[in-house]
Amino acid sequence: MSHPHPELGPPPSLPEGGLRVIPLGGLGEIGRNMTVFEYGGRLLIVDCGVLFPEEEQPGVDLILPDFSVIRERLDDIDAVVLTHGHEDHIGGVPYLLREKPDIPIVGSKLTLALIEAKLQEHRIRPYTLEVKEGQRERLGPFECEFIAVNHSIPDGLALAIRTGAGTVVHTGDFKMDQLPLDGRLTDLRHFARLGEEGIDLLLADSTNAEVPGFVPHERDISGVLRQVFAQAEKRIIVASFASHVHRVQQVVDAAQAYGRRVAFIGRSMVRNMGIARELGYLKVPAGLVVDVKALDDLPEENVVLICTGSQGEPMAALSRMANRDHQIRIRPGDTVILASSLIPGNENAVYRVINGLTRWGANVVHKGNAKVHVSGHAAAGELLYFYNITRPKNLMPVHGEWRHLRANAALGAATGVPEQQIVIAEDGVAVDLIDGKARISGKVPAGYVYVDGLSVGDVTEASLKDRRILGDEGFISVFVVVDSTSGKIVSGPSIQSRGSGIDDADFGEVIPKIEAVLSRSAQDGVTESHQLQQLVRRTVGKWVSDNYRRRPMIMPVVVDV
Repeated sequence: MSHPHPELGPPPSLPEGGLRVIPLGGLGEIGRNMTVFEYGGRLLIVDCGVLFPEEEQPGVDLILPDFSVIRERLDDIDAVVLTHGHEDHIGGVPYLLREKPDIPIVGSKLTLALIEAKLQEHRIRPYTLEVKEGQRERLGPFECEFIAVNHSIPDGLALAIRTGAGTVVHTGDFKMDQLPLDGRLTDLRHFARLGEEGIDLLLADSTNAEVPGFVPHERDISGVLRQVFAQAEKRIIVASFASHVHRVQQVVDAAQAYGRRVAFIGRSMVRNMGIARELGYLKVPAGLVVDVKALDDLPEENVVLICTGSQGEPMAALSRMANRDHQIRIRPGDTVILASSLIPGNENAVYRVINGLTRWGANVVHKGNAKVHVSGHAAAGELLYFYNITRPKNLMPVHGEWRHLRANAALGAATGVPEQQIVIAEDGVAVDLIDGKARISGKVPAGYVYVDGLSVGDVTEASLKDRRILGDEGFISVFVVVDSTSGKIVSGPSIQSRGSGIDDADFGEVIPKIEAVLSRSAQDGVTESHQLQQLVRRTVGKWVSDNYRRRPMIMPVVVDV
């Protein structure tokens, strides 16, 4: 197996007839999926998603792929192909189209409807091409063939890309549920035909590569949901991904069976379910869905709320309910169902929400104590089956953390893919398919680009470090006025602190130390304000460290008069 090395430099020019694959997100992480394919001087992009921030990224709203490697080549992009409508695959599209609004967007009906609604909020009207399974389209030098796959959102597509360098298959997110709610199976016959023709490089979903066996059927959830509905005596609140149409359909069906009315909570949930109903993916009996304002007129035992926040997102509806910061107030006897898996990294946030809901008297049903969710990604048994059908010549695991990528690579090797033709890459690592062999050729920038409000890319790792220090240790400001000629103190030092845990009265101990160091600097002829600020910072910092073992942010201000 080949894998990236820290010493990798930029990839060389792509040889004529070669195909280059550059993942800009989604490898070594769950989210931010984006892959660039280069052939004949042209580019094809598959997916352009976002990653949601973790606790150590305070104030960040979204994390984007780094577009810098393609920024000077936007005119070379023939299309962006979207495999399905999840945020980690489409959420970055508005930010890419801000740079060039006329890049064609290719996807299935539901996927395009979801991205068009999102782009409308950004005041962008995209050029789109709707495709369906079995269809072929030539996008520049890339001949693309679309294949039906089953996932936790309708209308998912895998992609076969044919070029002079060979055939590449990108699975997108997929599983092999044999009893899907909508009857739309992963088209294994299509994959088998591609395998017979010869797949030169397979990019395969790795998310559940560590999970043995097969993922349970979506239909298994319906019985469990109905059992919860039968036992619930008061309101039922269901938290789900805002795009999980199948899960929402199961909740709607259960609500109808038990005489309950449904209200959607949260902007993205209301928008996405409206689109799904309009296009016929979500079937809701007339009169079953009501506006949230009508809930006060209904008995508690006749109410179902469907909201966002299953991953503990701080601004989502469920988190705000847990924090008593939402118009819906949790009451004793309410039943809350978290109909989702835990995305790695979100565990603490989710358990914090569960504890908050339980505190207010809710009965919380989640994957840990009931079978209320099944994954949308193929488990190890399905992947083995898939590799035996497709028989790829080269394999590149994608969509997963390092442990998932390595587990997926081991599955490929077990089915006969030669180990030297299994490429484990990470974000930014270029993989070239030349003469039928996939090899790592170099590395390009692929760091995090942070979105903070209207700011895109202005937040740096250094500023995040400052935010973490401020959040964890607080700050201390020191204000001193000195004579610009003599360097002697005219006024101060005046010290104030916030969040440092140090009583203001205690700073009397450090003031003589500041005065002494400034007096020595004046005798030495040091009068430049920046140098004086550094002396004050070191003096206060050492005192705080020696006496409190803390490291607050220290902000000295030295004014010359």
